[in-house]
Amino acid sequence: MASKEHQRLDILATISGVMIALQARANGELSHRLNNGVEAALISFGSGLAIIAIVAFFSPSIKEGARSLRGAVSRREIPEWTLFAGTLGGTFVAIQTHVVPVIGVAIYSVASIAGQTAASLLVDRLGITGGGKKQITWRRLASAIFTVFAVFISVYDRIEGANLALFAVFLAGVAGAVVGVQRALNGQINEHSHQSYTTSFLNFFMGTSFLSIFLLLLIAFGGASLTALPAGPWWIYTGGVIGVIYIAFTSKIVQHLGVLTFTLFSVGGNLLGSLLIDLFSPTQGVHVGWYLVIGIAMTYLGVIVGGVNKSQPRTLQQR
Repeated sequence: MASKEHQRLDILATISGVMIALQARANGELSHRLNNGVEAALISFGSGLAIIAIVAFFSPSIKEGARSLRGAVSRREIPEWTLFAGTLGGTFVAIQTHVVPVIGVAIYSVASIAGQTAASLLVDRLGITGGGKKQITWRRLASAIFTVFAVFISVYDRIEGANLALFAVFLAGVAGAVVGVQRALNGQINEHSHQSYTTSFLNFFMGTSFLSIFLLLLIAFGGASLTALPAGPWWIYTGGVIGVIYIAFTSKIVQHLGVLTFTLFSVGGNLLGSLLIDLFSPTQGVHVGWYLVIGIAMTYLGVIVGGVNKSQPRTLQQR
């Protein structure tokens, strides 16, 4: 029975990785139709905030988590600037909505994972997660280099092509690095809120506020304009909903599987989902070749190599 339960959780962890790819596709298509990545990101974050705000209104545990966090801040147990981790999530989604229509979900996922892997070295070395500083081991360094090299392999057959914006690939890597730092800061927040959904609500609130201000500034200085929402298809508006469901999955699964196992299965689902999306529902000008398939396999191998350690189960927080 225990083995079957563990297998079920492994499958759910893989599905959560697929959700990340689906969210990237939905947000990317919305950005393409709006021709405004920041507005698309705001719609995604705002809809997620609306959903989790309704849940928080009826949840005493989320309110209790907010009181615990407020007390920790007043006692200076956690720096106030840490509470702005959600702005990094807003930045991540803003980059995501801009980049995915250009390079597709698969290459975006590979580059993003490479950025997360590279950023994790610095994050752990500085001890930002709150669990103490960790030395940069040769295994983790090799994993970071390997996954970055996998990005190069993924786009090798299109380096000379006019349809590939290398700067967009770089931005995807930056997005991964940003979300890696955000997760570390969320680890600190979660230690004091003791409630993952309180941390999530704070992230959605900060991210939505940041994107709202950013969009208003762009409009004020003539860098963007509001666009009427497209009539459809309906799935382009599911980015925020997927984000909330993903959080629900991670909050339940990680405490049973642990961070390491969850991450491996989640990355596998993310890469598999991104490949299938680019095969059956690609963005315009995106094609799938053997270099991309090999790059995805190399990325997954790099994550496995870098993750073989004695990780202890803990709550993983996204966004």
